[in-house]
Amino acid sequence: QLDPENTGFIGVETFASLVHSHELPLDPAKLDMLVALAQGNDEGQVCYQELVDLISSKRSSSFKRAIANGQRALPRDVLLDETGLGIYKRFVRYVAYEILPCEMDRRWYFYQHRTCPPPVFMAAVTLTQIIVFLCYGARLNKWVLQTYHPEYMKSPLVYHPGHRARAWRFLTYMFMHVGLEQLGFNALLQLMIGVPLEMVHGILRISFLYLAGVLAGSLTVSITDMRAPLVGGSGGVYALCSAHLANVVMNWAGMRCPYKLLRMVLALVCMSSEVGRAVWLRFSPPLPASGPQPSFMAHLAGAIVGISMGLTILRSYEESLQDQCGWWVLLLSYGTFLLFAVFWNIFAYDLLGAQIPPPP
Repeated sequence: QLDPENTGFIGVETFASLVHSHELPLDPAKLDMLVALAQGNDEGQVCYQELVDLISSKRSSSFKRAIANGQRALPRDVLLDETGLGIYKRFVRYVAYEILPCEMDRRWYFYQHRTCPPPVFMAAVTLTQIIVFLCYGARLNKWVLQTYHPEYMKSPLVYHPGHRARAWRFLTYMFMHVGLEQLGFNALLQLMIGVPLEMVHGILRISFLYLAGVLAGSLTVSITDMRAPLVGGSGGVYALCSAHLANVVMNWAGMRCPYKLLRMVLALVCMSSEVGRAVWLRFSPPLPASGPQPSFMAHLAGAIVGISMGLTILRSYEESLQDQCGWWVLLLSYGTFLLFAVFWNIFAYDLLGAQIPPPP
């Protein structure tokens, strides 16, 4: 009745009366976006498919472009003007302004956000790292530079070049840390940056990015620093931080987080200091029984993963990655690197006659 010619479009006034008479449960942000879409398309009418996408919370690149290129801005005020919000909703608004560069995206996230599922991945990883550190600290009676203790490298979680056949170590090394200083730095960044990113982009994307950084870190060390062991979650942490910082820089004008320049400088100083600490530890004279100290190459590998794959993920808020050619190119590149690293670990050590320290 509303669309007798079966065109897939109906007038804005007709749709507005339909919403009012049937009390359709549309969020205010979604309704504004639908009207903006209607006034931005060639027909000037509400599209059925766009309505379905809105109700099902799906947005494509063309959807966002249509909003951005619409003939008028969204009518409602910015989120900062919202009043009467509870503590949790104010925190959600804070996260929106910390992570998202576009006001449309911030409002979409604010109205669309649900408390379930909660951001459990980063919290669970951080809690596990703290528990493991406390267990080894109590066992070794050492809380700083634990890697200097001869019993430390006997852990089944540490990546060691002599135990490359134990494939789980390429991931589980993220639960071990050099000492309280490295654990504190990583835990702080995981909670301050990782949790908000997980709240906005979801557990699947952020856990994939974090674990991709961790795996790239250990494989890079096995190729570039063949004698060195590896501990710490810095590969995953630097993947998250590098992606977030790169996203902030590329959307500098749109980011509304307070003191962004000062915070950017502090973040870069802290990350550089952590890399410097890792470099010093790697080349400092080791105790005779401890062998080479952990490598720092995982930091750099994680940063590369963040700037490439991570930036693509963060720039695709609620967009389908499968529809983006660039995403498949990055996945293919990462898969090629994994395949090369696997063959390197199988054949290169023997062919090159690498003198690796004996496994503990």
